Amino acid sequence: MADTTSTRRRVKLYMLNEERQWDDQGTGHVSSIFVERLKGMSLQVRSETDGTVLLESKIQPDTMYQKQQETLIVWSEAANYDLALSFQEQAGCLEIWRKICQVQGKDPSVDITQDCLIDHGEHDEEFQEDSTIEDAPDAAQEIELPPCELSKLEEIWNIFTESSIQSTPIRKEKLSVAIENSGYIKKLLDLFHMCEDLDNMEGLHHLYEIFKNIFLLNRNELFEIMFSEETIFDVIGVLEHQPSSPQPSQHRTYLKETAKFKQVVPMTNKELLNKIHQTYRVQYIQDVILPTPSVFEENHLSSLTSFIFFNKVEIVSMIQEDEKFLSSLFTQLTSDDTEEAVRRDLVLFLKEFCTFSQTLQQDSRESFFKTLSSFGVLSAIEVILGLDDPQIKSAAIDIFSYIVEFSPSTVREFIMKEGQKQDDDDLLVNLVIDQMINDPDPELGGALQLMGVLKLLIDPENMIATSNKTEKSEFLVFFYKHSMHVLTAPLYANTSEGRLSKDDFQSAQLQSLILELLTFCIEHHTFHIKNYIISKDLLRRVLLLLKSRHRFLALCALRFMRKIVGIKDDFYYRYIIKGSLFKPIVEAFLENGTRYNLFNSAIIELFEFIKMEDIKSLCAHIVETHMKELESVNYVSTFNSLKMRYEQQQDGLKDKLFDSTSVLRNHRYRRDARTLEEEEEMWFDEDDETEDLDSMVPVSDVLRSSLDADFDHINRYIGSRKVNKDQSRESPPRLFNNRSTCININLRNNSPNTSPVGSPATSPTGSPTIPCPTPNTSPITPSEKALAAKRAGLVGLVDYPDEDSDEEEEDSETPTAKRPRLAT
Repeated sequence: MADTTSTRRRVKLYMLNEERQWDDQGTGHVSSIFVERLKGMSLQVRSETDGTVLLESKIQPDTMYQKQQETLIVWSEAANYDLALSFQEQAGCLEIWRKICQVQGKDPSVDITQDCLIDHGEHDEEFQEDSTIEDAPDAAQEIELPPCELSKLEEIWNIFTESSIQSTPIRKEKLSVAIENSGYIKKLLDLFHMCEDLDNMEGLHHLYEIFKNIFLLNRNELFEIMFSEETIFDVIGVLEHQPSSPQPSQHRTYLKETAKFKQVVPMTNKELLNKIHQTYRVQYIQDVILPTPSVFEENHLSSLTSFIFFNKVEIVSMIQEDEKFLSSLFTQLTSDDTEEAVRRDLVLFLKEFCTFSQTLQQDSRESFFKTLSSFGVLSAIEVILGLDDPQIKSAAIDIFSYIVEFSPSTVREFIMKEGQKQDDDDLLVNLVIDQMINDPDPELGGALQLMGVLKLLIDPENMIATSNKTEKSEFLVFFYKHSMHVLTAPLYANTSEGRLSKDDFQSAQLQSLILELLTFCIEHHTFHIKNYIISKDLLRRVLLLLKSRHRFLALCALRFMRKIVGIKDDFYYRYIIKGSLFKPIVEAFLENGTRYNLFNSAIIELFEFIKMEDIKSLCAHIVETHMKELESVNYVSTFNSLKMRYEQQQDGLKDKLFDSTSVLRNHRYRRDARTLEEEEEMWFDEDDETEDLDSMVPVSDVLRSSLDADFDHINRYIGSRKVNKDQSRESPPRLFNNRSTCININLRNNSPNTSPVGSPATSPTGSPTIPCPTPNTSPITPSEKALAAKRAGLVGLVDYPDEDSDEEEEDSETPTAKRPRLAT
């Protein structure tokens, strides 16, 4: 029972937009409840997907509601704000209609409710002051229409004119009921034939005004009478005789003789044929024949718009259910034997068919596109894009756009499947890119449309990820392998010689579209686009576009660079620095001079971003490489601030190096109290010549240049010394072989005028050396070892836990022996 109730109250919510088209607002379930906030009974529609409130509308006692086609309820919330509920079942529509009528105190048997007995417009202020409710016309009194005779036409015209707009809604309702019940429309059409035969222009003008006012009554039942197969051409004939026109129009001639209905595929469903004819003619009446409604008349034709809208829904549904028709359509569309003229008609029909589908509800549209996919619509589009007819290609692109907008996953799945058995040139996505690149339109209108379609296809936000399938990774890998080279081909071709080979407007506009797509990729395809840019050196080619005489293209190239910098990826930064890719930007900035324009501001913003975000690598690169050219730019503080930021970084780096040196001295290396006195004694006994050495190098410079390499030598030296000691005890070595190791540490003399205490003496080649024992020389004496350590400036030992245990053993056995110490 709960499921039945849910289905009965399932609705689709529509809203009439400014173009007088119904916009789908979502699918949900409607209920009539008391809402405390609105202080009254209200219609509430909650989404069936997430339960959010799609609509909450209080049932006002003076709002006019209409029930149409047994499953529709239409009303106006305010001026130019029309709403409609389309029910899945008639029972649900009737249930809500009864609730509305109950609140307003109306009979549920009527199809339209009334606002009030008196129209309280501003133009009736005098009536409101001087009249009472008893003076109003009797609401229950039926309207009696005069007989349909030529002599009564003027009287009939007056009645209809008074009742169309200025009358109260109840009077409009009574007039509509009277017209419908008495068959008055057919009688008026008989008068039309008489006036036309007699060439009675006055009578024809009166009839035009009468039927115009019938349209403004905005009643669906009257539209169904006027638009039937038997009467619609007579109604069109009446509307040909507009009083303001000196000559009658030829609408009937156009519809019967000029506008021909082509059955590209024979239709056997008579009801479908009649519905198509009716929809076309009614659309013609609305768009061509009827005058453009004034501001006060716009809402009076909402039922006509609804009539066309739901006709299209029925047409799509009936065609979708005709499998024989669709099978024949797609067979002819993809057949090699089909003539080009016939194929063109088939494509245009399919385009119109897809256009009508936009009026469907979400579930119905999903079913519609699944049906088309089952008949191979994407394969058909692939065939069409390979043809040379521009009109057919344009229609195929429109069809493709409809499919991608609704279900991009379906298109991606098709593309990856065909990629397994087709060459890259024949892939659907590459055909679409090729169509974008070769758009014949000088303004590239089609290319702009296709760029939006491609964005939808490669947008990770609408890609599905399941437990056994990741659409994002699979499709992006496929796209960058099979299609990215097609997209960037025009860019590489135009910059192949290190300059722009073409710089006309159309080429510049095309490359700006390509750059916009690539910029989109940088933002959404972090990994794939990064590999592509770096491996193909794409950024260097893009920056050549800064030399274009079209500023919009140069700005696109600059925006591309700005997006890369904004990603804050060190791989990009290293790529930019290694390739000196700021050089073309600086050159373009200097060439622009002091002109205060968008290009100038965009470049300054790029440097300002680097400064504000403290991107150290780029900051250092710009200052070290380009500051000579930029330091003269003083009308903004950006470049001076960038230089100051760089100097602060360098000062901070020096402080860190000094701190690291202190840490190494205090923690990683430690003085041994057992050798301190001996070292001091030998230090003061040294020859004074050591104080006059010219090549004294600070320890911080040693650490900065070759800290890792030196530690490696140090460790090997320590190991060598341990091996020698172990061999003296006739025990096997633990880590190293028994070869002696010689240390030769190269120290760059960055400060020739300074001679820090403890700097080692240099060899003739400028490299300080520590003598090492060889097989032909005697071992280093303790005094020599202490002297070498003292000269190195750091007397310490790397503290290894297992060495401490060896020290304890040695102390217990040979308490007078001292371990050698090494300074770096």
